[in-house]
Amino acid sequence: MLKGWVKMHKRLIFRAGVLLIGVALFVLGIFVGDGRISWSTSRNGLPAQLDYSSVNQVYQDLKSQYYGTLTTTQLLNGMKTGMVNAVGDPYTEYFTPSQAKAFNNDLNGSFGGIGAELGENASNQLEIIAPLAGTPADKAGLKPNDLITSINGTNTTGMSIDAAVAKIRGPVNSKVTLGITRGGAQLTFTIVRANITPPSVTYKTLSGNIGYMQISQFSNDTSGLAEKAAQSFQQAHVKGVILDLRNDPGGLVDAAVNVSSLWLPSGQEIMQERAGSSVLQTYYSTGNDLLKGIPTVVLINSGSASAAEITTGALHDNHAAYVIGEKSYGKGVVQQLDNLSDGSELKVTIASWYRPDGQNINHKGIQPDQTVGLTDAQAAAGQDPQLQAAEAYLQK
Repeated sequence: MLKGWVKMHKRLIFRAGVLLIGVALFVLGIFVGDGRISWSTSRNGLPAQLDYSSVNQVYQDLKSQYYGTLTTTQLLNGMKTGMVNAVGDPYTEYFTPSQAKAFNNDLNGSFGGIGAELGENASNQLEIIAPLAGTPADKAGLKPNDLITSINGTNTTGMSIDAAVAKIRGPVNSKVTLGITRGGAQLTFTIVRANITPPSVTYKTLSGNIGYMQISQFSNDTSGLAEKAAQSFQQAHVKGVILDLRNDPGGLVDAAVNVSSLWLPSGQEIMQERAGSSVLQTYYSTGNDLLKGIPTVVLINSGSASAAEITTGALHDNHAAYVIGEKSYGKGVVQQLDNLSDGSELKVTIASWYRPDGQNINHKGIQPDQTVGLTDAQAAAGQDPQLQAAEAYLQK
């Protein structure tokens, strides 16, 4: 590790482009610091030290020849960002101090913007992963898998997620215009930016005394709010529970463990982290099983990713829930967030994760027990056949 870095040991499970976090990209690929960069060789065979003489040559040429204004901070941030980008992993990112602050605001459930998560599809096109319920993006009608073709008139071809995020974000009450391709149709959305602070968990009791819990993302407030919902369901003696994880892009591993533990007795395997053939860590339920034995349905769709998939797999594989909806996204890797001494942060992919049944779902997703679709037309008409299927299952 770089000297002076402090490990936070917080596991993160988010799909790329977490909640519109902006990161400036530079092309330089090696960190020029005090000239003594050392790395562990236990995993990837990298040398103990890097020879960065050629990079220093680039620096000297820039310093002596570039006609514009450059700062030391600008170059160092660029080189650190470039080194991280050289990994080629969309989930490994370097955040400057200001970007780290924005990232943590997002993780805490408070951020400015339109309330949508960005990603890239297999063709490297920018796409909407999922709009958060009740946000400007959701109210404007953005949908999962919408392709973003332009931002305020600027074509997005070749644009990185981070550059797109920087353009979409802006002052509260200002507007951003997105060009969208949806199923071949060209659409335009002008959206008013807002300060987004939704709770990650909402809950209510449906007719037939069925508890309904929706988790929009697995953030710092999720564990406490989910436990509060479970206590409410327990006191109401609900006959069944619907856990709605549709369009949930993921978040904190600990939150996924705590939510899963509401259904599972102590010691049940929730997921396992592996690096190659080595098992790094196995997560088990904590024993706070307020909802143990209550028939449960988990709702998922293509916007359900990572921590949402951990929870789905844990409940399904431990025979605590039935899964209805559509195949989930399929993100089976884990990130760790490291705090750096200058206030910047590194989010780095450290492992793959595996369900209790031994499967890694990366690029595969989780297939529901019962496949039920939900079309745009049905949603526009206020219909929800997936929720109806869950209610019907529990009424049996």
